[in-house]
Amino acid sequence: MDLLREWLREQLGRDDFSLASASADASFRRYFRVEREGSQSLIAMDAPPGHEDCRPFVHVAALFGAAGVHVPKVLAQDLKQGFLLLSDLGTSTYLASLDESSADSLYRDALEALVKIQAVSRHGELPDYDRALLERELRLFPDWYIERQLSLPLQDAERGALESAFELILAENLAQPRVYVHRDYHSRNLMVSDPNPGVLDFQDAVYGPITYDLVSLLRDAYIEWPEERVLDWCIRYWERARRAGLPVHPDFGEFYRSFDWMGAQRQLKVLGIFARLWKRDGKEGYVADQPLVMRYLKRTCRRYRELLPLARLLDRLDPTGLEA
Repeated sequence: MDLLREWLREQLGRDDFSLASASADASFRRYFRVEREGSQSLIAMDAPPGHEDCRPFVHVAALFGAAGVHVPKVLAQDLKQGFLLLSDLGTSTYLASLDESSADSLYRDALEALVKIQAVSRHGELPDYDRALLERELRLFPDWYIERQLSLPLQDAERGALESAFELILAENLAQPRVYVHRDYHSRNLMVSDPNPGVLDFQDAVYGPITYDLVSLLRDAYIEWPEERVLDWCIRYWERARRAGLPVHPDFGEFYRSFDWMGAQRQLKVLGIFARLWKRDGKEGYVADQPLVMRYLKRTCRRYRELLPLARLLDRLDPTGLEA
């Protein structure tokens, strides 16, 4: 904190500022709101270089900003110390602002911003969301959720069912057209701002399946909407994407299948990540969000015959009677 304060004094040319925690995420990054009398607030990011790298944040901010999306402006940087000084997108997250009356307007803006990001996609700008990375994420489910959180041994048949499901899911995911993927495009990382939305936490962006961010947004781990409403928003995105010339499947039924199967990959990953945040990092609060993610996953697995063996395994792992 002393180093951060000294750096801010150098950047601002003044020392009459205050620092208050702005937010924390699931990584080692910390964010502080910098308040100065008579001036707009700013955000200081502290990303310890031994654990985090600021360069992807700076690069993706430039890419998304050039697409016309509202992202923080990088006002100053010290990559050696892991400090960034950013413009402040405000304090109102989508999660805190969404309700029955605001949802359609807020999601319309989020879908438009997503199409803008995807429309400027170029191969080679971001890391590939390839099979190795997708599979590594899937492995979080057995390694952290089943083994460490539940401490349940799998029978040989169950392990085989899980491996078969992984192969099917990966094949479906990798068959999709590829675009820029924010990778955490959901209600905690979107801010109600002008222009709307403000987009945060994009430093892990990759080049990958076109439905990934749509799934993150509409099957959000932190807020649930009726399936009919999700379907309506999904159709609205698909129509916008087609008008923008994005490579979505011309048949909506096939597009929605891709959306579902991409969701299965993300939900398996998220269950594993939330388990790891609890067991490794002591962040137990994420466990409360697992039941919703499991409901999404069960619902999808029951919808497709090929995933029924995985659905049966999920019922044994989570026999709480939650309707999917």
